[in-house]
Amino acid sequence: MRGAFTHLRRLLLASFACVLGAALLTYLVDPLQLFRPSRLAYYSDDTRVQNAGLIRSRSFDAAFMGTSLAIHFRQSDIDRALGVHSLKLAMTGSNSRQQAFVLEQAIDRGARSVIWEMDDFIFVDAADIEADPYLSVDLYRRTTKGIASYLFSAAMAKESLFALLRSTPPLREPLTRAAPYLPVKFALADVDDIYALPRDFDVARDYNSKKTLASFAHITAPSRSRFLGEGYGYDAMVRHFEQDAVGLITRHPDVNFDIYFPPYSILQFVAMRDASPETLKIVADLTAVIAQRLTQLPNVRLHDFRAIKAVTHDLGNYSDVIHHSPAIDAKVLQWLASGEYRVDPGKPTASLDELKAQVEAYRVERSALP
Repeated sequence: MRGAFTHLRRLLLASFACVLGAALLTYLVDPLQLFRPSRLAYYSDDTRVQNAGLIRSRSFDAAFMGTSLAIHFRQSDIDRALGVHSLKLAMTGSNSRQQAFVLEQAIDRGARSVIWEMDDFIFVDAADIEADPYLSVDLYRRTTKGIASYLFSAAMAKESLFALLRSTPPLREPLTRAAPYLPVKFALADVDDIYALPRDFDVARDYNSKKTLASFAHITAPSRSRFLGEGYGYDAMVRHFEQDAVGLITRHPDVNFDIYFPPYSILQFVAMRDASPETLKIVADLTAVIAQRLTQLPNVRLHDFRAIKAVTHDLGNYSDVIHHSPAIDAKVLQWLASGEYRVDPGKPTASLDELKAQVEAYRVERSALP
């Protein structure tokens, strides 16, 4: 019996030593750069986690936020176009609770301006940020719980070990080349490449009218059209806009906010018109409220790119009915810099009225649909 207890004790001690060793390795390597910047850092496309480290380790004066509609921008392009030192924090599929929370952390760390891609869907009802299963507030806040979850994570220990091996000169080049094909998250050598399209990406293959029309046919099919309105509830969306967007902006009167409505293709709104008109009404009513409220705030410049017919009616600019090509990314930055499509506070719904007229008049060539 005594021998069995001895073996159990040794096993427990060995397990404890392994756990502590893994935690120490994660602390020393710090793949997320949560404690200190690193010259040998690599980055991950898991932006909800990666952003916590970026906010702690990078220097910046501007934060760039949005959903998948803003995810492919490169920080270097943002900086060059807008004359800022930016930190891209866009998160695919993110809601206003998540975005406002992450922006608050960035502002607390020194962001004096915010560029915010704001679309209607981010205001859908969702979990409170404290109960959000997809974003760890404790990791961002560096609470005891958050630090413990980081240090005692087997996944982070694996990333730390890989980073340590990759820092060894004989292994650096082959492991860096192999990283995109291995089960590791921190594979990007340049922060500019986080969720950006490869520089040799075939844009014409993935952004063309054929794909856009196929997407339109898909979402308006009778068996799927009900999803166009999923999550849309006017009262809840207005409430989240007030709490998350207006609340953040008014808490930071010394921070400048450039907020823009992205240039969806016209087919996004036509799909609602044809298959879910009640959803289109919610979108119109909600964005009218947003425009009226934001244009009255002194530290906000609102830009509306939804009625730029030369872009939104050219279906070759899109990979589906909402996601625009890198060429339009560049135009968005150009428009933000010039203020060409800034919403006039005296006529806050003028661009919305123009969009409504375009949507009403647009006719889809059914013969072109797959």
